[in-house]
Amino acid sequence: MKDITLKEIATKLGISITTVSKALKNYPDVSEKTKNAVIELAQKLHYTPNSFAVNLRTKESKTIGLIIPEVVHHFFSNVVNAIINEAEKNGYLVIILQSNETLALEKKQVELLINKRVDGIIMSLSNESNNDDHIKEIMNRNIPFVMFDKIAKLSKCSKVIIDDQKAAFNAVQHLIDNGCKKIAHIRGPLNPQNAIDRYIGYKKALEKNNIPFDNKLVYTCETVTFEEGRDFAKQIINEHPDIDGVFAITDLVAVGALAYFNENKIKVPEQVAVIGFSNWFMSQVLTPKLSTVNQPSHEMGIESFNLLLEEMNCHKEGIPFTPRTVELETNVIVRESSIKFKQIEF
Repeated sequence: MKDITLKEIATKLGISITTVSKALKNYPDVSEKTKNAVIELAQKLHYTPNSFAVNLRTKESKTIGLIIPEVVHHFFSNVVNAIINEAEKNGYLVIILQSNETLALEKKQVELLINKRVDGIIMSLSNESNNDDHIKEIMNRNIPFVMFDKIAKLSKCSKVIIDDQKAAFNAVQHLIDNGCKKIAHIRGPLNPQNAIDRYIGYKKALEKNNIPFDNKLVYTCETVTFEEGRDFAKQIINEHPDIDGVFAITDLVAVGALAYFNENKIKVPEQVAVIGFSNWFMSQVLTPKLSTVNQPSHEMGIESFNLLLEEMNCHKEGIPFTPRTVELETNVIVRESSIKFKQIEF
């Protein structure tokens, strides 16, 4: 069945295309009789507006692009749901793309969204990405743009972040307060800013407590997976049998470490205390339950969309917009995997 046009409705009713268009938009200079006739015929013929033509007139696509490193991660799925909900409330559709943590695919996806003429882009960078040319291209084209979680600090766009250094510091401080003196860090890849900042926070906590930093206690993930957490836990125990604490870049990695410890009768937290990062829902159903840093994923999605919406509205009205950074609060959630003795939570 072919699409019905305004011209066909106008011809059947013996009126002009302009009158049909005004009637469908409820213009006051069209009589109620004509409006009713147009609406009745449009419904009977299953007329729908040509969105492409509407977009050309309004210079809006009413779509935004969202690029994330991976969909399966609990943190990102929460962010995606929040962005979709906020977008729907404001009449926007969301094109969701996954970079699979690769720069090459991320570049293709940015090009795709630019060619689709989306009204704005929200992105969390892949592990291989930084302030690269494709990021600069978004801003050179004056496309409203927001980064969240994994960002490029030098990019002059709006950002929604947490203080990863502070959050990591608090996580390691918690282990130290529970008696840990030799703490390993399973960190993220070398490039992402959040992995760098969590590593710095780990080092600062050791420094504050006069615990010598030992680079041999730092293990670097490439893909940040359960398997890496498990393999590194084995390596840590083999190389440092006197280790008494582990701080992992994410809960998924921490769960891998816990799995190895449990399988090999290494008592957690009595022998090794473990803390993760992000407050993945599975962290509450493990044995022992995993201590972690609560990363406000839902709020991050809401703030990211609202920042983008503000910039898109300014862009539409020709008002200058100054990018800004929104920093969300985190907190340490203390569970069984790190409590060697009772203490007051902070």
